[in-house]
Amino acid sequence: MRSFIKKIVNTKLWHIQKSFGNKPFVLLDVGAGNQSASKVKSIFRHCSYFGLDIDKNTNYVDADFVAMEAFYEMDLTQLNYTAIPDNHFDYINMAHVIEHLHNGDLVVPALLKKLKSKGFFYIEYPCKKSLHLPSMYGSLNFYDDPTHVRVYSVEELKPIFEQHGCEIIVCGTRRNWFYILALPLRLIASLIETGKIRGNVFWDVLGFAEFLYVRKK
Repeated sequence: MRSFIKKIVNTKLWHIQKSFGNKPFVLLDVGAGNQSASKVKSIFRHCSYFGLDIDKNTNYVDADFVAMEAFYEMDLTQLNYTAIPDNHFDYINMAHVIEHLHNGDLVVPALLKKLKSKGFFYIEYPCKKSLHLPSMYGSLNFYDDPTHVRVYSVEELKPIFEQHGCEIIVCGTRRNWFYILALPLRLIASLIETGKIRGNVFWDVLGFAEFLYVRKK
């Protein structure tokens, strides 16, 4: 029951669940920190998990690497992805990574070569509106994170996906209604856990992020 709740509540997991249900699939998680491998594998037992990140020493535990089929440690901006097999993955997840890349418009097409026909790609990032939101602990304004380098938009990314053989299933501002309805509880939880209110508690109600969920033809 706990795994089921996570699948329908967590935005990232919900899109994976929507794509495959309980079927086996091969996942490339771009930006695989924060124990993502351990969490995803505990919920999707039939997932073959491949991680990618610029540094394997940030926000990882030993159990993450045990859960992975492979880990690609690389700088995406260099556009050298020969270590990653082409046409291999059923799903590519790229949540809150592209805003750290100055050439994300080139990175996305290169990653699409790694996706199988009929495979899914989910991307999420802070939108233009985040430039004007108040600054908060843990990031609510785009510039709260000093490693953010470029603002992207649906208007920019949608034609990139379409020009490289993808159909847009859904896109727009991220609105996770569970997170919105649970806002009072999340505020309390943030105060208990950190002694502060994290900015991401307000992401969905204020429209901090945009996303595209696409399928390769």
